[in-house]
Amino acid sequence: MLFGHLDAEVAGAQQRLEAVQRDVDPDNPDADALVRRETEYHGLNAKLDALNVAETGLVFGRIDVEDPDPETSVPGRPDLERRYIGRMGIDDRQEDYRTLLLDWRAPMARPFYLATTAHPEGVETRRNIRMRGRTVTAVDDEVLSGDYMDTATSDVGSEAALRRAMNAARTGYMQSIVETIQREQDEIIRDPTRGVMVVQGGPGTGKTAVALHRIAYLLYTWREQLTRTGVLVVGPNATFLEYISRVLPELGETGVVLSTAAELVPGFSPAGADTVAAREVKGSEEMVTILKRAVQQHETLPDAPVRVTVDSVEIFATPAMVKAARTRARRSRKPHNQARAVFAEELTQLLAQALATRIGEDPLGGPNLLSAADVDQLHDDLAEDPQVQKLIDDHFPELDPVEVLQGFLGSRDAIAEAAKDYDDYTRDALYRAPGSDFSDADTALVDELAVLIGTVDPEEQRRREEAQWRAQVAEAEDALDILASSESTDNDDDQFEAEILSAADVIDAETLASRQRATDSRSTAQRARADHTWAYGHVIVDEAQELSPMEWRMVFRRCPSRWMTLVGDTAQTSSPAGVDSWEDALAPFVAHRFRLHELTVNYRTPKEIMALADRVLAQIDPDATPATAIRSSGTPVCVLEAGANADAIVDKQLPDGLTAVIDAANVGEMKGLEFDHVVLVEPQNLVEASPQGWQDLYVAVTRATQTLTVVGEMPAELAGGGTA
Repeated sequence: MLFGHLDAEVAGAQQRLEAVQRDVDPDNPDADALVRRETEYHGLNAKLDALNVAETGLVFGRIDVEDPDPETSVPGRPDLERRYIGRMGIDDRQEDYRTLLLDWRAPMARPFYLATTAHPEGVETRRNIRMRGRTVTAVDDEVLSGDYMDTATSDVGSEAALRRAMNAARTGYMQSIVETIQREQDEIIRDPTRGVMVVQGGPGTGKTAVALHRIAYLLYTWREQLTRTGVLVVGPNATFLEYISRVLPELGETGVVLSTAAELVPGFSPAGADTVAAREVKGSEEMVTILKRAVQQHETLPDAPVRVTVDSVEIFATPAMVKAARTRARRSRKPHNQARAVFAEELTQLLAQALATRIGEDPLGGPNLLSAADVDQLHDDLAEDPQVQKLIDDHFPELDPVEVLQGFLGSRDAIAEAAKDYDDYTRDALYRAPGSDFSDADTALVDELAVLIGTVDPEEQRRREEAQWRAQVAEAEDALDILASSESTDNDDDQFEAEILSAADVIDAETLASRQRATDSRSTAQRARADHTWAYGHVIVDEAQELSPMEWRMVFRRCPSRWMTLVGDTAQTSSPAGVDSWEDALAPFVAHRFRLHELTVNYRTPKEIMALADRVLAQIDPDATPATAIRSSGTPVCVLEAGANADAIVDKQLPDGLTAVIDAANVGEMKGLEFDHVVLVEPQNLVEASPQGWQDLYVAVTRATQTLTVVGEMPAELAGGGTA
């Protein structure tokens, strides 16, 4: 029955889409109609995408809830209401929009996730429905309350579905947890906080899944606002973004921007790599001061007075004049490129006064013979003089953020000047050979320079576009006036004949002007991704502990409302400039005004592996409380001697499933991912490879859902873990 309603929705949307595509007159296009058609066209396509995705696992749950309403009661049980839960909501339009299927995000669906045998939340029975296509392949029923309740109680919900999800083989793509959301996860997903929310949790606690389902919930609850402003998801690397890419479409949401921190500046694509020292220095907040000085290096003074000849009259732009103009520009507190206009105005005025002194001097010693209007005219003439323009370009040039950073990092002299009060470690870490590729850490520096130098103000751009539009309307009105004045007036009576139409009867000025106005039909996500100054309605940061202070500045610029969800684990920080404390990292932006949630249950990693992982965690933070692992694989960690062939282990010794071989070279790419089996090569090398070596080892040993094989000697601090 539900699939019948879904098919009807799809058929109706397809018919309307075909009608929209046909409904256009190429000989007489109406501008407003074209905009409406374009909007409806994209809306129908988005609806069809959502409907087609929803067909996969359309229904996954049912609950019988205590409710006295006889119209929604369970047959034979008037005290219970039956509710079906799915990926989207479906109403019966023939019967007063009676709800047939609840969207999992709807408030009435929440008991499906909250109910446990310990806290049934009024749910007597819960059914988990598993489907392949349109066929039900499995049904798990749980009695949670009433006469048939089990004597043993648990605070884990949907136990059968949860066990099935935890034991399922991995595919290389993250799976939705919409069927198995647990109580502590649901509280985070539906948290009404409109500020910064931090979700701290150890490996396998479902941080990423919670964050993605929170996006879907927020878009459901705040659809109008977030559809207009967009949602940004920042992940640690491209592999991770590919890994999570299918979850949001499965939840019915496609208009979300997925990006790494290194991709947040449109058109800037770093391809190089940095040393650990360079990542540490470039990520530090000290770069704000250093970059400000790097910009000011382009605001120069001449070594000697510069001659300017105006109609055979010589005047000189002195270093004092240029310095005074530079001071006025800096005091404006505008970004460099916008302060350039202040510099130009002040320098031109000083030159005009100097010229007025030369040519207006009274030979008898009286006051200057030129009036204020004469000086203003000299100013206007000098403003267009190529010599003056060259002076401005030489000493206060228009700058480009990427070019400034390229020149700065490739010049030891520029670095020495900007970082003169820093140590050699800092200066050496910043330098790289001229022409080298930019690195991921450089993105935040380019973003900071864009602020210091000045980018296009979107509001100013809007005003310019509006002014241009009004000018086009005025031109169109003039054209219509000309047409009106050229109409025949030979017979005044003809002016009142119904058959005679004036130009204004056929088309108005705005419609005429609209033919020259381009329509932007891109989605919110497409426009947001291309706009450096876009302000997102909500931002999710996964593996947030990896962000450096400079990257935090970049991310917060994209969310002026400070409505953000940050998920991470400070015990897994591998970035040399990453987060040690959420309080310290967020203090510059929200002080201590953020909400902290902690996930306490490890659903992914077996107890056998966590026994080793907990000893690694103790090396990172002896006071940390590990998440509780709730499943066992029955297979202990296997430790082999150094030199064992990892590929042979994968090919011959491991059972089927997704397998990763992790070493010091690729551990950074494994952030946020999970595999059935992991082969960890030379753990001691991971520990020694960077100052965050123990954190990298912690990440590596917690990626597996089934087995962990270690090749090589364990660090001495972990001696005794595993079997030979």
